[in-house]
Amino acid sequence: MFFVNKIKRIAIDSPPPLVFLHNKLVFLRSISSTADSSSRKSPNPDSYTVSYLVNSCGLSPETAISASKALNFETPERPDLVLDLLRTHGFTKTQIANLVRIRPRLLLANPDKTLLPKLQFFHSIDVSRTDLATTLSVSPTLLCRSLQNGIIPCYNFIKSVLQSDKKVVAAMKRSPWLFLEDHRKCLVPNIDALRGIGVPESSIVLLLTHFAEALMKNHEQFREIVNKVKEMGFDPGKSIFVQAVHALLGDSNKLIWDRSYETYRKWGWSDDDVLSAFRKHPNCMLLSEKKISKAMDVFVNKMGWHSKEIVRSPVVLFFNLEKRIIPRYSVIQVLSSKGLVKKELSLATIFIPVEKYFLERFVTKYEDQVPQLLSAYQGKMDISEL
Repeated sequence: MFFVNKIKRIAIDSPPPLVFLHNKLVFLRSISSTADSSSRKSPNPDSYTVSYLVNSCGLSPETAISASKALNFETPERPDLVLDLLRTHGFTKTQIANLVRIRPRLLLANPDKTLLPKLQFFHSIDVSRTDLATTLSVSPTLLCRSLQNGIIPCYNFIKSVLQSDKKVVAAMKRSPWLFLEDHRKCLVPNIDALRGIGVPESSIVLLLTHFAEALMKNHEQFREIVNKVKEMGFDPGKSIFVQAVHALLGDSNKLIWDRSYETYRKWGWSDDDVLSAFRKHPNCMLLSEKKISKAMDVFVNKMGWHSKEIVRSPVVLFFNLEKRIIPRYSVIQVLSSKGLVKKELSLATIFIPVEKYFLERFVTKYEDQVPQLLSAYQGKMDISEL
């Protein structure tokens, strides 16, 4: 009886033979259709489009074949008009090739109605021809976005925060995709969140101008990092707060952070040392392993400081070794050997002061005792000759 019921159930659940046959035929036709479609979409390396992309746009044959998948044309009229427009607005051959490689369909855009108004708008807010060509060759998708519904509303909001076109242009040059996103989705709520905890406008301007990618993160993720930075003891009222937010946000920053952490640990820093340095200069966690190790080698192995001295003044890791660190250290060595300064000067005392102050305190002050010290400091003579 069980066997009979099982057979009945299979019969009830199974499709009628004709339905099964119909479905099989549909399936086979779909495979055939997909294969035919794939065959039709395979670009012809000898096509007019590929030839144009190579000869007029400067693409390599391989890149042209790939780009031709996105467009097809048989006459040069429209693409020629687009290229003429780009050239008259200062685009170089390399920039045009890059733009076409990334967004080949722009060759079929209406130059007068679609492209020119956007170029004119960016020029109207004082983006130079050179800067605009550079930006659009890297981010040509900007030319695909609606001027009235996307670019201008985004500009209006960014201008309301930054207060000047000069700063808007600076932000755009660093992060052109600012104009590609709907500012209401992340930018507005994230800035509101910062204002809500007392972050001053000057710090928000700093973040938007120099580290805009942090403000474009998912709002929940952004709030989580902001709260974490507060818990780490940063004061929202100081600009270092937004620097810490930037350092902690982003997948790439997380990877760099992990590598920097491991490098500092190799040089003898504890977890508390890493956190202490981060609180003083958040970007010390965004330095490359190579830069950290090279600087540590000079400070520790060649100059004799303990690695934990750098914890107190992590900013010295950012200074140029050849142009700042080594010349200043050499001056101090000479003065110390002559008994003119004490040997226990701190890193901060030697390396942080601006050039003018360092010269006044350690070079011109001792020009009578060491007449050629300035020449040696400037690299015009060997410091060992003094």
